[in-house]
Amino acid sequence: MPIPSAAPSAPALMLVSAILAAVLIALITAITAGFLAHWDGSSLPGALMRAGGAFAVALTVLCGIIALGVALPI
Repeated sequence: MPIPSAAPSAPALMLVSAILAAVLIALITAITAGFLAHWDGSSLPGALMRAGGAFAVALTVLCGIIALGVALPI
């Protein structure tokens, strides 16, 4: 009788790494959008609002792409 392994499977690790990469890309997008908005003359709350919107949109699109990749058969 084999001993059950506590190590996660390869697809689970790939999914977690893809989600972490999506969060990192969305965070970089938000920082860039906030910096450019503030550099363009927006107030700090306005720049933060644009950064938050950019983060939300980027994370939604990237997670949608990941979900589509998971749902499609290979």
